[in-house]
Amino acid sequence: MPSHVAAEPTDTVRRYGLFIGGTAEDPAGIASIRRQSPTDGSDLAEFAAGTSEDTRRAIAAARRAFDDGPWPRTSAMERARKLLRVAELMRADADRLAEIEAAESGKLLRYARGDVEGSAELFEYAAGLAMSSHGEAHTGLGEGCTALVVREPAGVAAMILPWNFPLLLLAQKLPFALAAGCTAVVKPSEFTSGTALELARIISAAGIPDGVVNVVTGYGADVGATLAESRDVDLLSFTGSTATGQAITKAAAATAKRLSMELGGKGANIVFDDADLDDALDGVLFGAFFNNGECCVAGARLLVQESIADEFVEQVVAATGRLRTGDPLDESTDVGPMIHGGHLEKVRGHIASAQAHGGTVVTPAEPAGGPDGGHFVTPTVVVGVHEDSPEFHQEIFGPVLTVTRFRDVDEAIRLANATEYGLSSSLWTKNIDRALTVAKALRSGRVWVNTTIDGGPQLPAGGMKQSGYGREMGIAGFEEFTELKSIQIREGKRTPAFPHASA
Repeated sequence: MPSHVAAEPTDTVRRYGLFIGGTAEDPAGIASIRRQSPTDGSDLAEFAAGTSEDTRRAIAAARRAFDDGPWPRTSAMERARKLLRVAELMRADADRLAEIEAAESGKLLRYARGDVEGSAELFEYAAGLAMSSHGEAHTGLGEGCTALVVREPAGVAAMILPWNFPLLLLAQKLPFALAAGCTAVVKPSEFTSGTALELARIISAAGIPDGVVNVVTGYGADVGATLAESRDVDLLSFTGSTATGQAITKAAAATAKRLSMELGGKGANIVFDDADLDDALDGVLFGAFFNNGECCVAGARLLVQESIADEFVEQVVAATGRLRTGDPLDESTDVGPMIHGGHLEKVRGHIASAQAHGGTVVTPAEPAGGPDGGHFVTPTVVVGVHEDSPEFHQEIFGPVLTVTRFRDVDEAIRLANATEYGLSSSLWTKNIDRALTVAKALRSGRVWVNTTIDGGPQLPAGGMKQSGYGREMGIAGFEEFTELKSIQIREGKRTPAFPHASA
């Protein structure tokens, strides 16, 4: 067993303290946050309710580890070995990580398993970037002059995470920061903190030095605000709602720290009349209902060409009615519960608003399935949602698909770009000219053609407009956690700038 471990359960409830300076702190006597299952209301875990003072302790530990510790000065090859070891240990503990992830978030267990594997792959990819990172040498600046451009770790990185992909979104940030030589303070969502704390245990067991990774659980008003305001935090990476991102930006303004923001989305799933309709049907269902619809890159708006709309929407409605809602740990389930009761009511409110603004619910209206006490919404299709409806523009973040018709390519592009968001879009067509024309015209950080919610560690992800700025994954995601420094070297004796001042 590793010397630093997360709290083991004494009963069916997992109990965790904070993870600061390489130590999983004893949760006894600390104010706690009790996480109840979104599936049936049973108690799952207790997380420490970290305070501003706890957050400052974690920042101080990360600061010491960066300023005085070995990690930023460790060779890139050795950092890569440690990251590969983390990936190895994650796979060895994959079943436990997936079960925790599914239970706390309400995501399907099979998707949680995919998230664990994807997270391990991100650590492996970041290891490769650490090994291949390099600077530049410039020898054309004139006789007797050589210059270097070096890439250095940016410092202490704060990471604030949402609840919908707790482990995977952490893995889109943390291994890239570690590969660059940064240290980190992580604030997971208070609803889904388990896998972040388990990952901290794994990171310690992999031999990454104490203080390099710290996890403070708790609420945004205490932990998140302290991270944003701290002068000892050099950069902050946030994934979450646009409103929260705007609040963090204001809180961080006084320190002028670097920010990377992946914010809200309202993705369009555009189906043209020359698409393979079987593929498009599968993609529209996946884009709308994957991860219970709680996905920032969801294809929540179906834009369908007028000439095929009747036939295609009929197929979408029929297929949606066959989806099974229930326990995410049951392998036969297609859609699990909403994250908590407040979010359940928010999603229901959006459905009612869409109807009030002229939309029509065309899927079965019987109560959603699932265990008693769960936060379930029946997968819902709303047709006739016009551009002036709030639900055409607002992020619903649940299993709700709105349907809007378009006449031609120009109208499809206009409608797709008509929201304040620009995170992702998908389009379905067999015409390569149309595919390229539309993909280039869409104001989205990611565009999928004849696929959706797809990708790999090599591909940078991020948004345009009010979907944020900065990038995660790919080489760009590594560079987010670095600073460039120019070093200019003059060979031999320099000609005096002020000859008359010379002795």
